[in-house]
Amino acid sequence: MKKYFIVAGEPSGDLHGGKLIKAIKGLNPNSSFMGHGGDSMRNEGMHIIEHVDNLSIMGFAEVLRHLPRMNKIMRSTVGAIERSKPDRVILIDYPGFNLRLAKRLSPLKIPITYFILPQAWAWKQGRVEVLKRFIDQSISIFPFENDWYKRHGLGVEYFGHPFVDIEHFNETTKSFYKRHSLNIDNPILTLLPGSRQQEVDRHWPIYLKAVDILKKRHEGLQILVGKHSSINLKNCPDDFKIETEARKAMIVGTAGIVSSGTATLECAIEDLPIVVCYKLFSLSWVLINVLIKVKYSSIVNLIMDEEIIKELLQKNMNPSSIAAQLDILLNMKSKDRELILSKYAVLKENLGKPGVYGRVAQAILKRTSSSHGNI
Repeated sequence: MKKYFIVAGEPSGDLHGGKLIKAIKGLNPNSSFMGHGGDSMRNEGMHIIEHVDNLSIMGFAEVLRHLPRMNKIMRSTVGAIERSKPDRVILIDYPGFNLRLAKRLSPLKIPITYFILPQAWAWKQGRVEVLKRFIDQSISIFPFENDWYKRHGLGVEYFGHPFVDIEHFNETTKSFYKRHSLNIDNPILTLLPGSRQQEVDRHWPIYLKAVDILKKRHEGLQILVGKHSSINLKNCPDDFKIETEARKAMIVGTAGIVSSGTATLECAIEDLPIVVCYKLFSLSWVLINVLIKVKYSSIVNLIMDEEIIKELLQKNMNPSSIAAQLDILLNMKSKDRELILSKYAVLKENLGKPGVYGRVAQAILKRTSSSHGNI
């Protein structure tokens, strides 16, 4: 039996982790998993030590406030790995914690796979040296990122982006509309306010005011909210439809408002024209503007190296600006909408073919076998 210790610290990492565990078990059923993650990883049989709900923090000020607790979790994580002696540690995204963990694990001589690499091309380029020194296997998920890391001397493997793997939902479009009492003839505005409670609390009141404006301009507009079951939405109107599988909300939407993050790429794959919004505490925003060296906030725009989707950040994230952009995207005959969809098609071609998790799992098993003998 091969033992894996996996660390995912955010809801998106948990989703990737669950699918990766499933792929590994499909190739080698005689595998066991423990570590930090969420419900998706637990559902695939992993023993959860720390849940992502306790780990997901974003923003400089927020991280500082939670630092004593996170240091305690770091110490307990190293101890758990030392006691369990896994054949391989798999780190998924979450670089602030995972890179520190990789350094701490160095004396244990346990091989480490890093899946979904730190965005060193955006900031903290010095992280490349940490990866070179402490990571046994680095797996990239973006084509431009793959090239960037190689130029900076890090050997990486690239198998495509996991989001291209086709989702098979156990529900037809007709039954989805019926379950949510939606009218197929009226437009649907999909709201994706974020995966962390603290960011949702900042964004949600602005979303609500933007919706109020749009409802006055678009007769019969239906509101569908994609959110994790753990997220609390304050003052949510009774006529808003709530869907806990966010990807379904993307598929049926006419247009969307999305907090910047991996959800923007999922929307592109599902052909949902969106406006990207994000707001941080003032101190975090100032520091990000000093430290981050990229042109765009959205991963969609970064991959394509142009502003395909509108980004409304910080003070520009206001109800009137959001509504103005959605007026365009809710118009099915809009040339701007057609242009976005045509750019999405190019984007999807660049992300590789389905079967990514299977290829990643195979690469991890091969590396583990070469490190420790036969599987």
